[in-house]
Amino acid sequence: MRQDWIKGRTGEVVTQMHYARAGEITGEMARVAQREKIDPELVRDEIALGRLVIPANIHHDTLDPQGIGDAVTCKINANIGGSPVRSSADEELKKLRLCLALGSDAVMDLSVGPYIVDIRKTLLDNCFAPLGTVPIYEAIERVDEPEDLTPDILFGVIEEQAEQGVDFMTVHCGLLREHVPMATERLAGIVSRGGSLTALWMVHHDRENLLYTEFDRLLDICRRHDVTLSLGDGLRPGCLADASDEAQFAELKTLGKLVKRCHDAEVQVMVEGPGHVPFDQIAMNMQKEREWCYEAPFYILGPIVTDIAPGYDHITSAIGATMGAFSGASMLCYVTPREHLGLPDLEDVRQGVVAYKIAAHAADIARHRPGARDRDDELSRARAAFDWNRVFELSMDPQRARMMHSESHVRPEDIKADYCSMCGPKHCALKVTRAVKEKL
Repeated sequence: MRQDWIKGRTGEVVTQMHYARAGEITGEMARVAQREKIDPELVRDEIALGRLVIPANIHHDTLDPQGIGDAVTCKINANIGGSPVRSSADEELKKLRLCLALGSDAVMDLSVGPYIVDIRKTLLDNCFAPLGTVPIYEAIERVDEPEDLTPDILFGVIEEQAEQGVDFMTVHCGLLREHVPMATERLAGIVSRGGSLTALWMVHHDRENLLYTEFDRLLDICRRHDVTLSLGDGLRPGCLADASDEAQFAELKTLGKLVKRCHDAEVQVMVEGPGHVPFDQIAMNMQKEREWCYEAPFYILGPIVTDIAPGYDHITSAIGATMGAFSGASMLCYVTPREHLGLPDLEDVRQGVVAYKIAAHAADIARHRPGARDRDDELSRARAAFDWNRVFELSMDPQRARMMHSESHVRPEDIKADYCSMCGPKHCALKVTRAVKEKL
């Protein structure tokens, strides 16, 4: 059933920015304000300025809107999706449900291969978070070779996905023909799927990026359906050696010009950010995006701060993500332990989501967002009172916390014990502190 906040958005331009600039507070804006405990007028004004987006396609009937921007809490996105090698709609649906249960604020379907349409339909029907895609993945499935792609095929896919209800789309519009030679000199080259396909097409045809030359056509689709554009970083660094190089920043400057065109067309837009960046360069990268891209929300992958930990990149990237969020990023794209190694399974998804919920939350606390620490303080009170059930309820991953506590005890009744297996009943610091307090 269509949610109440979608009602009333009709006409040739149905974007949140269009209504915000007209002074109106949409149902989606009101819902975001309620979630964030801020004034609806602030949400409206930030959208009008392009500093906040609400990805909310008018056709996504099951959506519960989320705000992404500097004025609200930092969000996380979870990438799921099948490949030609493995997975199915049923398996991706399990991943989706796990992501949502653990608190993912947005989900991207990065499916490639023959089952793209079936997987996306299944996810859209069951996803109350904003759902994103990369349309070029499906477009490539409709041609024999990537070089055979045409504007009509690509824009046909974009239009179809918009009509289905996709809330935001990654489009690699800022990667220009002149940027390609810069990237080929890198240690890791072009690591973005969409970026590499775009570069191949441009070099083969010796033509400019078709998404760049026909950007107005893209804006027209977004205006009619309220698709938020996520301007992809096709030249994001894929290793530390390539971070903050000429190719990356040349594309970022182009993205800034496209952000301005989106704002002029009243289309919501955010900018995607780097993948592998040394820790000391993260804040600088956030600042450059803010300056060059009109303060559009920055949506970053990681960044991964060291290249030597395959199998643990949910940790190496969460370290960078925390700094990125503290320095101004609005949404963090999770990285799972299986990054660089294979398609993530359910356990990889769990670890990736939790690592990034921690990173985003840590940054919200450090930025003193209203109420950000309330849950921490409540859990600490429960912990001091040995109220284990309440500790589990307030945990990022209640199932995991309960399991670990249970495995640490022999008897079921130990759930009520005023100690855990770390110290036992005699050496528990919290119990000893109680005794100290009583003797004062």
